[in-house]
Order: sequence, then C-alpha cells, then structure tokens
Amino acid sequence: MSKQVLFIANSLDNAFKFQSVLSTLDVGVSAGSTQQVRRLLAPGSDVDLVIFEAREKTFVHLQEVISLSESRGSALLVITDEACVGELLLPAGFPCDFIMHDAQQSECLVRIRRLLGENDKNGQAKTITIEDMTMNLATYQVTVAGQPVDFTYLEYALLAFLVQHPDRTFSRDVLLQNVWGFDSYCGSRTVDVHVRRIRAKLGPGLAEHIGTVRGVGYHWSSLT
Repeated sequence: MSKQVLFIANSLDNAFKFQSVLSTLDVGVSAGSTQQVRRLLAPGSDVDLVIFEAREKTFVHLQEVISLSESRGSALLVITDEACVGELLLPAGFPCDFIMHDAQQSECLVRIRRLLGENDKNGQAKTITIEDMTMNLATYQVTVAGQPVDFTYLEYALLAFLVQHPDRTFSRDVLLQNVWGFDSYCGSRTVDVHVRRIRAKLGPGLAEHIGTVRGVGYHWSSLT
C-alpha cells in the first residue's frame, strides 16, 4: 500500500512544485487549507507525511499542525520563508523538517524521501526502462537510445505520470489535476498540446505507447 501525503496550504504558491515532485513517488496525495486541518488530521486519518506551508498569515497555525501531526504519528515538512524562519521552532520528538519557499525541486524530493522513511537503498534513483527509453524518476532525465531527450518539466511530469500508470485511461481534467497542480486553471487543450510534443520528442515506436481514447483522454499502453 502506498504512503499517504497531505498538503496543507492557503495559496497555490507551492502547489505546482510539490505536486510535480510527489507525482514522481509512489504516494497518495490529498490537499486542503488550514480551515480543514482538524478534519484532515482527525483521529484515524491515514497520513504518513504532512506538508504544511507556514508563511505569512498561516504561520499562526503551525503549532496546531505540529500537535495534530505528532498525535497522529505523521511526519511533518514545513514550508517557510525568510520572514518566518527566525521564529520557527520544530520539536525533536518525531520526524519533522523545514524547507525554504524557494527551494529547488531536487531538495524537496530529498527531504520528502527522508521523512517518508526511505532508507539509502530505497532512496536510490529509481529508473524505468521501456524499449530503448530510460526514465530516471529522481533526476527527471529521459534518454532514448542512450541520447538525452530535452523535455520541459511539464512534459516530463505528464510522461512520468502516464508511464507509472500503464493501461489506464485518464481524462484531461484528471491529468490537469495530477500533473499541473491541485487547482489548475489551464484548459484541457493544454494536455493535447503537451501530448503532441511528447510524442514528437519520443519519436516513432515509443510514441505509439501513448494512446488516445476519443472523447475521454489518454493512456500509456504497455503493449504496442
């Protein structure tokens, strides 16, 4: 059973970055605002890691989130900034850490993996090989026939999501939610454009794995 991550924030400032990072891991993700904290971390809730954005007005909720996370046995990663970091006090009694608002995705991934309890063996770069394509899910790199392919981050994230869920058809709205962010304002045509670019970059053969279901969406076929 995959681990569960809860993302709590009152803004979309970090939603895309962390959704992109979490999409590379075998985790379930849910999200909410500070107004929903007690419900989201209610007794019996199945949460392995809480990611909480403690910046500006939400910083006052940090102690409540710490208390609820600790009582539920959930690890905690706090997103903060220069204005608040001087007041940040994290307990030593359970797994917790903080990261700066402008941290790179690679740093976010390392901290999340550590808090989820992955050991050195499991923390190694996971790769997926399909025919002559290799995807490194830790470094966001793709090679085809040994040559690097220059994907944009969103192109990579979309490809990684489809590849990790083979033979399942996803609607454009679902892909927007899982790849672009929790509350994406992009139109469904954005998905079509990115699929077209991915197919072109993969080249003949590999591109055939990305199937279109008319009126529904797209899927990655394990067979061609």
